Amino acid sequence: MRKDAVLEKFMKTELLRQKAQINLIPSENYVSDEMLSIIGSVLTNKYSEGYIGKRYYPGNTVYDGIEKLAQDRIRKLFKLGKDWHVNVQPHSGSSANMAVYLALMQPTETFVAMGLASGGHLSHGHRVSATGRLFRAAHYGLDTDGVLDYDEAARLVEMHKAKLVISGATSYPRTIDFARFGTIAKKTGAYHVADISHIAGLVAAGLHPSPFAHADVVTSTTHKTLRGPRGAFIACRTDFADRIDRVVFPGLQGGPHNHITAAIARMGFEALDPNFKKYQTQIIKNAQALAKALIAHGFSLVSGGTDNHLMLIDCKNTGMTGMEAQNALEVAGITANRNSIAGDQSPFYPTGVRLGTPAVTTRGMKERDMVVIAAWIARLLLKKEKPVKIKKEIAAFTAKFSLYAN
Repeated sequence: MRKDAVLEKFMKTELLRQKAQINLIPSENYVSDEMLSIIGSVLTNKYSEGYIGKRYYPGNTVYDGIEKLAQDRIRKLFKLGKDWHVNVQPHSGSSANMAVYLALMQPTETFVAMGLASGGHLSHGHRVSATGRLFRAAHYGLDTDGVLDYDEAARLVEMHKAKLVISGATSYPRTIDFARFGTIAKKTGAYHVADISHIAGLVAAGLHPSPFAHADVVTSTTHKTLRGPRGAFIACRTDFADRIDRVVFPGLQGGPHNHITAAIARMGFEALDPNFKKYQTQIIKNAQALAKALIAHGFSLVSGGTDNHLMLIDCKNTGMTGMEAQNALEVAGITANRNSIAGDQSPFYPTGVRLGTPAVTTRGMKERDMVVIAAWIARLLLKKEKPVKIKKEIAAFTAKFSLYAN
């Protein structure tokens, strides 16, 4: 087979970009070489529509074993008993969330979730998402200290007679009280769905409270802090297993991506290693060191800091919009994404920038490196230095770190 020089060039260019950039996007990470080899393996060649022992094509004995291995490792990772069922087939976190809604609700019913500007995800019922167009959604926000407003969530659940309440977020820097959400749901008979896509690695390592004792369903992506492939899983009480499985397949998608299922199994293998907790611990140390250094430079952070892997800069005192800040950082070699924060009128014109430490921690960076990175961010966003000079400094800095150091 002859080489595709054009595509090869794109891939080489992207590899160089990843090596030269400081990646502070909290939803991104780098997978191990072993996981890359699985993702690019012969496992992608097979269709496996259906579930273990009930496939619609022959030749799936191996894939049944791989899928069960992935399920078993997730159960072990999160210490789940026999009363929990795990589905590893969803192609993404958004499709996992949609599957849960379709399984547990009717379109006329309401669910309650965190609003986008407060830290919620598009798939938590935002109007531009299919989840917000097919279902009725009511959104809670933050209190005056930038902390999740549990009282508002409880009021909304009761007011709307909500069928389910969603805990979890995509840009919330503080610890989530899943037990309190469980109590809120039980009071009205609502289902409690915890979306732990961002903090799943912290939960698995015991560094963030687990939702499993307090939720009916837990959804998560398998990348981000879990440092696995781009996929997702749904864990649910066995009472809901058939309903959710039927929506995932054949309701929303056809065959699972077998190479991703195998990579999820590998993710479980890596996450069950004792070094995984050290990695998660360092993520938090790095995030808190970065937040502390940014505040020392004069930045304003939503809620004043972080308990987990991410933080949000309020750009209002920088004289820049979130988009302008994002662009200035990227030109210099720092990737961080613009993000809505409380008070923003539109997600298209946000005033925040979201930063996270999973990817830089994977590369082996420590607290002292976060101090250096914070200084570059201050020079770019507060002092308005030209990105060209800083880009050279960052290139020299990143050359000392491989993409996967752990």
